[in-house]
Formats: sequence, structure tokens, C-alpha cells
Amino acid sequence: MLSCTRFAAPFRVVYHTLLVGDLSFQLCVIVLNARTVAIVGLSASELGASNFVGYYLQRHGYRVIPVNPKYPEILGEKCYPSLREIPDRVDLVDVFRKTQDVPPIAEDAIAIGAKVLWQQLGVKNEAAAARARAAGLEAVMDRCVKIEHGRLFGGLNWVGVNTRVISAKRPRWLAY
Repeated sequence: MLSCTRFAAPFRVVYHTLLVGDLSFQLCVIVLNARTVAIVGLSASELGASNFVGYYLQRHGYRVIPVNPKYPEILGEKCYPSLREIPDRVDLVDVFRKTQDVPPIAEDAIAIGAKVLWQQLGVKNEAAAARARAAGLEAVMDRCVKIEHGRLFGGLNWVGVNTRVISAKRPRWLAY
């Protein structure tokens, strides 16, 4: 069971609205405690979902480490061909790969000492999640880090949700 004592002072309001043991509470703790996110399968294309997630996380204070052997750099960060080649500590491994590609990524996440294996929307490998949990990692499947962060901390307006306006342009009055 995750502990609510890990919350930082600005998020006390969140603590009071979520129940300990609730999935939203668990996701909240995971997202709050992760500061360095390795995104496996991060695309250099600005139109790719993975690129938008990485961009969003960077703009919200996370360090994003791209993992893709095709590129030397993505989003201004050095890109690594695999998780095991990252020299820095990684808190959360976000997987933008096919479901059948997840087990070796889970093994790499365990090997580098990551705390969370996060499988994006449409990615759900039960065996990899079970292996990660057995090794002491938290495992999340079929969810988007960006959507969960926005849902829990108020960033859904980045894609037009709750603004009553769906537009590709950001309003000038937003502080982003």
C-alpha cells in the first residue's frame, strides 16, 4: 500500500479528495514522486502522441529521457538506444511500444532500478506488469501519463478539455 506521507505540501488538497488505496490515489503518488521519466519509443515527430506526452511532461517540471535508437536527440535531450545505457537514475519508465515488446523493457526497467513501469494507452502486458511488481516496481497498464497528470492536477485544458473551446491555438491568457 502506498503511503500518503509522501505528498508534498502544495498537494495536501489532493490528499483530502482521494482515498488511500483508491487507484486515483495510487496514480497521484506515482506521478508526484517521479521526477525523471524515460520514454521508450519517444518519437521525434511533433505529431506523435509520445512526443506530445514528453513535451507536456517537460513543461510540467519533469526531466524526460528519450529512449529510441533511431535519433541522437529528441525534445532537446540526448536520446539513448536502450534503458540500460542511461547513466542517470530513472523514476518512471513510460512505454510507447507494442504490447509484445514490453517484457524485455520491463527487465531493463528492473535492471536500472526504476520505480515504475508505465504502459501507455493500448499497451497491456500482464506478464510484464507481474514481473515488474514481483521485482518491487509499481506497474500501470493502459493509461496515459499526460492524461492522468492532467486529470489529477488540472492540465486537461492543454487539449481543449473543460474549456468549452476545442482549438489548436492556446488562449493568450494562459500562463503556459
